[in-house]
Amino acid sequence: MSSTLGRFLRGFAIALLWLVLGAGAWARGPAPGTVDARDLPPEARQVLAQIQQGGPFRHARDGVTFYNRERLLPVRARGYYTEYTVPTPGARNRGARRIVAGKGDTGNPATSGEYWYTADHYASFRRIQE
Repeated sequence: MSSTLGRFLRGFAIALLWLVLGAGAWARGPAPGTVDARDLPPEARQVLAQIQQGGPFRHARDGVTFYNRERLLPVRARGYYTEYTVPTPGARNRGARRIVAGKGDTGNPATSGEYWYTADHYASFRRIQE
């Protein structure tokens, strides 16, 4: 086998291996979509404003750590994300809608600019664009 062909085959094998092993990182699913803040339900817009003002919040669980167990949001250190209930009209409990806030560069969910909306209790997320 010529040295040129050998180098080509080695390079091809390395590229193929990288593609196969790297596919696992993409297998978790696509990056979250986006939603314009103006297109959120009115209850979500109100909760977003409350987050940015630092409260007050309606539910005792608002502001607790969101652990990102589903791994649908960017992977960050534990404690990076907090979650907030978006009231669902007619629901007898907290419902499925939430806003999850990251701490961002500021370290504060109120000023981070990192917000995600889920209408299906963490099955999917859309990043809120303001």
